[in-house]
Amino acid sequence: MAERNIKLFQPRSIAQIGVLSAIATILMLFEFPLWFAPNFYKMDLSELPVLIGGFAMGPLAGVMIELIKILLNLVINGTTTGGVGELANFILGCAIVLPAAILYQRHKCKKYACFGLGIGILCLVLFGCAINYFVLLPFYATVFHMPLQALVQMGTAVNPAIHDLWSFILLAVAPFNLVKGILVSAVTMLLYKRVSPILHRN
Repeated sequence: MAERNIKLFQPRSIAQIGVLSAIATILMLFEFPLWFAPNFYKMDLSELPVLIGGFAMGPLAGVMIELIKILLNLVINGTTTGGVGELANFILGCAIVLPAAILYQRHKCKKYACFGLGIGILCLVLFGCAINYFVLLPFYATVFHMPLQALVQMGTAVNPAIHDLWSFILLAVAPFNLVKGILVSAVTMLLYKRVSPILHRN
């Protein structure tokens, strides 16, 4: 593991991390809503290069790509949340890439890649629920000077079963992160074996 971390700071690895970070930043610009969540939740595939980098170069590389992606997005788009939303995005990105990359590095086979991604998806959903419940939604309500129930009502507009903060988390936030995790994981599994030879080429 120490040898792998040292290799991360070689010119080739730095270049690969830079390219994957740039691709992740571009993918982050292409957002789309999902029908079961309010439209201020937007889906993107920016975790795809993060997972590919984590599989190819290890968990630390995945974290570095995630961090650079967030910093580049801040430069391009700025922030409306004082950095809180971006910090949450970073934590959630790490929540999926770290378990997946750590398990894959121990046993580089499809079985452990799938198992790691499954654990990563679970972590993404759990951390996503916790961060939204305790940090993001209360923060947005404070910043935009609205009661928390007003955000809940935006959820009610797309799903009448949403009537309080808990049901908002369970019926909007949790499935949103579940769909995102499954989608980026599935695309990663489809693409990684095709991209891996390029990243490992001497």
